[in-house]
Amino acid sequence: MSTMKFDVELDARKLSCPLPILRTKKMLSQMQGGQVLKVVATDKKSPDDFTDFCKQTGNDLLSATQQDDEFVFYLRRRQI
Repeated sequence: MSTMKFDVELDARKLSCPLPILRTKKMLSQMQGGQVLKVVATDKKSPDDFTDFCKQTGNDLLSATQQDDEFVFYLRRRQI
C-alpha cells in the first residue's frame, strides 16, 4: 500500500453523515491552498459524499480507497 504525502490528517471514524463532511469542510478552511488533507472515515456513504463535496467546492479528490471497513480520502485544498 503506497501512502500519499499529506499535510493534515482527520480521523472521522465512527462519525455518520453529515459529520465527516462538516469536519472536513472545517479542517480545509484552516488549511492553505494546495495543502493535502487525509481523511479516514467509516460511514458507508462516505465515497459518494466526498465525491459530491469535492465537485461542489472545487477541492481536488486525489484518492479514495477502501481498506476493510475504512475509507481513506486525500483531498487537495483549492487555491484561494
